[in-house]
Amino acid sequence: MSRKQHWEGIYRTKEPAQLSWFEPQPMVSLRFIEAAALVRGARILDVGGGTSTLVDSLLERGYHPGVLDISAAAVGVSQARLGDRAAQVEWFVGDVTEFHSPHAWDLWHDRAVFHFLTEETEQLAYKEVLLRTLDESGQVVLGTFGPQGPLKCSGLDVCRYGIASLGERLGDGFRLLQHELVEHVTPQGVTQQFLFCRFQRV
Repeated sequence: MSRKQHWEGIYRTKEPAQLSWFEPQPMVSLRFIEAAALVRGARILDVGGGTSTLVDSLLERGYHPGVLDISAAAVGVSQARLGDRAAQVEWFVGDVTEFHSPHAWDLWHDRAVFHFLTEETEQLAYKEVLLRTLDESGQVVLGTFGPQGPLKCSGLDVCRYGIASLGERLGDGFRLLQHELVEHVTPQGVTQQFLFCRFQRV
């Protein structure tokens, strides 16, 4: 089964609130994004945005959001939820490691995509896309499983990261500005450790 087939199956058979990564409100992501102090109208790309309500909040705050997800089903759910406001969002369906953006973005947000890329070739491809997609002065908000996070999610192996190892994956082109270990409680009542970091491109 391909990566796309796997995620299409997940989003076609489960309601958003049944997914382990579900959040009623993406408060940690919003806190990190607001700390970036972007101007109104700044372009923010939510990588792996799926059915997340982050895009709703970004619209409410006057940003220009985009959503990239490998699952067309997930994107469809978010578009239906937004209704007429969906026209204010740039939507992209595809694998992040093969993404080509029509323009640069001021902030790249990824909560829980990068840790699914367990092969070095995938991680390098992700970084290459990030470098050609992010504005030269842009910022990155990256959420991954932390050092004590799970070893698997949604039936797939994942990578766990600490501050140093995540910084090493991004490389010298990024400077760490902010970090926090967060305990996420899934709808099933399981606690998962996440590491959130905000980087500045240098």
